[in-house]
Amino acid sequence: MAQRVATSDGAAKKTSRVRVAVRLRPYMGGEDEKDEGPCVRGLDSQNLEIVNWRNATETVKYHFDVFHDEKTTQQEVFLSSVKPILPHILTGQNASVFAYGPTGAGKTHTMMGSSDQPGVIPRAVREVFKLVKVKADEEGWDYSIGMSYLEIYNEKVLDLLSPSSQDLPIRENKDKNIFIPGLTHTTISCFSDFDKQFVPASLNRTTASTKLNQRSSRSHAILLIKVVRTQRAAPHRKQTGKLYLIDLAGSEDNRRTGNQGIRLKESGAINLSLFTLNKVVDSLNSSAAVRVPYRDSKLTRLLQDSLGGSSHSVMITNIAPEYKYYFDTFGALNFASKSKLVVNKPFTCETVAVPAMPVKRARDDHTAGGSGTEPHKKKQKDERKTEQDCSSPSSSFDSLSEPSVMDRLIALEKLMMNCQDKDKLSMLKDVAQSRKEIQELKEKQKEFENKAMLFRRLDGEKSSAKHEPSFKDNTAPLQRKQSAATKANKQQAVVQPLQVSQLQPLQQLAVVKKTSVCVKKKVKTISDQVEPPDGKENLVETGWEFKLDTSVLEQSRQKILHVLNTGSLKELKGLQQIGDKKAKLILGWREIHGHFLKLEDVLTIEGMTAKRFSTFMKANILSAMGK
Repeated sequence: MAQRVATSDGAAKKTSRVRVAVRLRPYMGGEDEKDEGPCVRGLDSQNLEIVNWRNATETVKYHFDVFHDEKTTQQEVFLSSVKPILPHILTGQNASVFAYGPTGAGKTHTMMGSSDQPGVIPRAVREVFKLVKVKADEEGWDYSIGMSYLEIYNEKVLDLLSPSSQDLPIRENKDKNIFIPGLTHTTISCFSDFDKQFVPASLNRTTASTKLNQRSSRSHAILLIKVVRTQRAAPHRKQTGKLYLIDLAGSEDNRRTGNQGIRLKESGAINLSLFTLNKVVDSLNSSAAVRVPYRDSKLTRLLQDSLGGSSHSVMITNIAPEYKYYFDTFGALNFASKSKLVVNKPFTCETVAVPAMPVKRARDDHTAGGSGTEPHKKKQKDERKTEQDCSSPSSSFDSLSEPSVMDRLIALEKLMMNCQDKDKLSMLKDVAQSRKEIQELKEKQKEFENKAMLFRRLDGEKSSAKHEPSFKDNTAPLQRKQSAATKANKQQAVVQPLQVSQLQPLQQLAVVKKTSVCVKKKVKTISDQVEPPDGKENLVETGWEFKLDTSVLEQSRQKILHVLNTGSLKELKGLQQIGDKKAKLILGWREIHGHFLKLEDVLTIEGMTAKRFSTFMKANILSAMGK
């Protein structure tokens, strides 16, 4: 049973504000064409200022959680901004780190880095393995680490670990958690395993050259690290923590990048998703109850947990100091200042084993120790209940021992030891009565045990000799009456369905005198209107299968089953009677349950009735034979 457990960071802390760090890229090249130098500079470790574009003699100041100037190293960025949130994922909570900023501001360098200067992603994964190793030695938990890697390119979700995959759907389960059916999830045991998977997958990411960047990211990349820890001892709690490491594509001004053709389409999709991200932040910060447009973009749909969700989130805003990036930098700083006002609500995602339901104890257990003798009415009620249980043939023999009587006797004996002499006489009477009841119950129990043995012996004899059952049903089975005309002349059996249907209008039609040909046609029309027995649909259409060769029919069925088990979204939509919705449902079913063992398993798909299945089979088998 999955449950939410509030985070315990501090005293009753149930919210976590999005932490915002700003990193300034070093000034690249000589002075720009205006010969004005950088447009932004840092004041201290948390404050910076940028020139006011309305009045060059003034500046606009910003305050953030952390400010990294152009001399800050990769290690310092990781230690101050990312490392503090990583322990949360080992306690079943989620954490998110994403880089934001204009193109050419250094987002990919911050997240990926190089072999000499690793970025946030390799350092964070290495730190997770380090934390798991320390925790595994100290605590009684077993840990499992897995990874998934995807990109959002032109509003399509693509699996970077499986480049041949098509556009993947985004789903939400009953616990409001976002997941992607069909996304590859690989278990990793050490950092070298991660490196072997991550480096080739990163090369699959879509990049291109523009006027502002020789290797510009044309997609948003999201790396998911999932840590599952299971308690070794009872109640075997399971906690699942997720770490999202996100490298966003940069917003672009096509007038400066010179994008044309496919580059222009890519930048349009990137800018649209970042604009939707801006609207999400505005909606979360709005005091009015407005709709948060998470579903307007694939990016915001996947970041639903990071902004306004249940994650401990850190946003690293990358900016450039050159004047030609002024408006991009100004917009990024404004977005960062709004994002630090967003509040998340982290919780622990924990699953515990469902405990066994406790047996309801008799009320006598709670009252025997605190009262002297039982009321006379209550004793009569218990005796009456005991007699009913003993007389009932369906009650079990173990219930005859009446443990409440034994407990009552022990309680009375304890009270007798503590009471005064004047009450001992009444106590002894109650004890004698209780002993008498126990003796009677034992005799009844022995009697029922003897009867049970006799019944077992009789059952064994009946099963060996194969006698008739003890209860014989002399009622004649239900049969359909046949008319005398039908028994006399078999050639008139064509009107038999009219008698079976028992519908008054049909019986009147059967009386009409017509030629034999017309009667046969009329009967066929009426029989088509009769509802099939047992609720079966499309009973008439099943006859086409018997007209086909068995080997050809079986080969066609195997081809359809193969497409259902291994086909992509496009191949599934190529089947007859399968649209986009049904194809995605089949992919989701396949992700949860595995391959279809037989074609009839398709009936478990939502909306696939028996009639639709019959039409689906006929259309696809005939189509396969036509090819």
